[in-house]
Amino acid sequence: MHQRQRAALRIATVLLIAHVAGRAYGQELPKSDQVKTIEMFRVPKYCEGVCFDHEGNGYISWGKAITRFTLDGKHSVWEETGAPNGHKILADGTHLVCDASQHAVLHLASNGMQLEPASKECDGQSLRGPNDLTLDTSHGGFYFSDPGGSSIESPIGTIHYVDRSGKTHLLDKGLAFPNGIVLAPDGKKLYLAESQKNRVLVYEVTAPGKLGERKVFAELPAKDAARGQIDNQPDGMCLDASGNLYVAHYGMKQVQVLDRAGQLIRQYDGGNVTTSNVAFGGPKMDQLFITGGIGPEAGEGGLFRIDLGVKGLVILPHRR
Repeated sequence: MHQRQRAALRIATVLLIAHVAGRAYGQELPKSDQVKTIEMFRVPKYCEGVCFDHEGNGYISWGKAITRFTLDGKHSVWEETGAPNGHKILADGTHLVCDASQHAVLHLASNGMQLEPASKECDGQSLRGPNDLTLDTSHGGFYFSDPGGSSIESPIGTIHYVDRSGKTHLLDKGLAFPNGIVLAPDGKKLYLAESQKNRVLVYEVTAPGKLGERKVFAELPAKDAARGQIDNQPDGMCLDASGNLYVAHYGMKQVQVLDRAGQLIRQYDGGNVTTSNVAFGGPKMDQLFITGGIGPEAGEGGLFRIDLGVKGLVILPHRR
């Protein structure tokens, strides 16, 4: 190929990449000024852990409680556990809930009754404060983050895998508040928000519960006090069906959207200043639900919704 042809090919490739940024598999991500962030309801405290069950009911965690809600905004307290956070529903309709106050990943029946914890120790050591989890449905396990007591000055945060037999394995340590955690649908990549370093990490999954080296997937934008932003810590995350990663950016009042290469392609209004968690739901799986704190974390919390019209990745296992 002649040099002029190679140059023309490079230019065409760059133009194609620019054209498809925010577009994959026929999905066009709307620009931030083309969507509206809608408040659904408020709860007395900062909230997080949004997820959906097989009947289409949603759940959010706040204070000691887990609230169940319907898509028309009706809501009531479903259960109290202590300090619920990350939350997922299993194929049998039972629930996994990270709870720092119980130093465990709890296992709850479909009616909220607490069963034997899914994880409470690793290699004989008690868990410090589990935060978020992601299901490895294909292999019957799950990954979770444990940031308990970690910070920039004391990076003691860990990530773990609970296998099909219920054994908890340590996968990585030395993290400055590991937070949101998401497994790619093919099971080959694990994304992790390292909150206090304002970045998202990625690991190659070499086998269920086996990780390659830690790599930086994306460095996120820093706060701008002039815009009312009070912090910049990535929190909960989710994926759409095209593989774009949505990151609740605590303190920024934003949801950052990263493409498969880790490039920032969209910024959506999170409604909450201390934006904490995101999940796709709705009858067409094309609505983005967002939790957090209306202002500082000490105040009330809110559930917001953006009607994106973009299909989210289905993470709820088929019911059995």
